[in-house]
Amino acid sequence: MSSVLEQALGQGSIKLQQSCVSWKETFELAGLGLVESSRTTSAYTNEMIQAFEELGPYMVIAPGIALAHGRPSEAVLATGLSLVTLSTPVVFGSIANDPVSLVIGLAAVDHDSHIDLMAALSELLMSEDTVNFLLKATNESQVRSYLI
Repeated sequence: MSSVLEQALGQGSIKLQQSCVSWKETFELAGLGLVESSRTTSAYTNEMIQAFEELGPYMVIAPGIALAHGRPSEAVLATGLSLVTLSTPVVFGSIANDPVSLVIGLAAVDHDSHIDLMAALSELLMSEDTVNFLLKATNESQVRSYLI
């Protein structure tokens, strides 16, 4: 895993094979990962949900992949990521990219702090093998070992 991603994915930030029935539940889990890894407060989870409700499914960035995020705010304690895989894909309302099986939570302290993180993340997600591995993974240490 690139050092940027390794630092961004703190302990508690990875939730695998989760069962959700709605996009909102997936955002709640992504937010929980950010809270448990001390990247945000729970208020940020609400900000991510509100952003999706206002702006729609543009957060579904590729087939099967959503990037849950909100604007930098006081609820962001440190720039970081969470990673949620779903046991059953969830429809987000994206004509081109539904259903979603991988949700990545992104929190940034300001507009510039996440640029390197986004570059490392996009490189990771461009690998079909890596995405497939993540979707099948069953424990956090397995994911961390793979990404090193």
